[in-house]
Amino acid sequence: MTDDRTYPARPYVGVGAVVWKDGKVLLIRRANDPGAGTWSLPGGTQELGETVSETAHREVREESGIEIKNLKLLGAFDSIQHDENGQVLYHYTLINYEAFWISGQPHPGEAETEARFFAIEGLTELDLMEPMLNIILQSAKRRA
Repeated sequence: MTDDRTYPARPYVGVGAVVWKDGKVLLIRRANDPGAGTWSLPGGTQELGETVSETAHREVREESGIEIKNLKLLGAFDSIQHDENGQVLYHYTLINYEAFWISGQPHPGEAETEARFFAIEGLTELDLMEPMLNIILQSAKRRA
């Protein structure tokens, strides 16, 4: 499904997952806007008739080839980007889960250029969005 989500009439619901394996977190590098070229949690837009947990499973599988288990809700935040005239260019309400790796080797999907696990100590060098970094650190703290 491809549709242009720029200048939306309403926010879109996005679902992401903080996926852990052996103390490392799964990240993907986005190929398309918003955020082309940046590292991010795997996730995407909820489809009609799909629960948020089903969205998390599907999106992690599509974006990284990884299967997950034990989803726990971490929280939500808004990602709103404005254009040079102040109009809303993108608006996503992002629901985030904590999850754990079951199987699969990370490989990028169609809309990603990379997928891999990172040690928590190196995340500050990746220029992640602050709310995303905070949700990862919140999950890491829960696990400690």
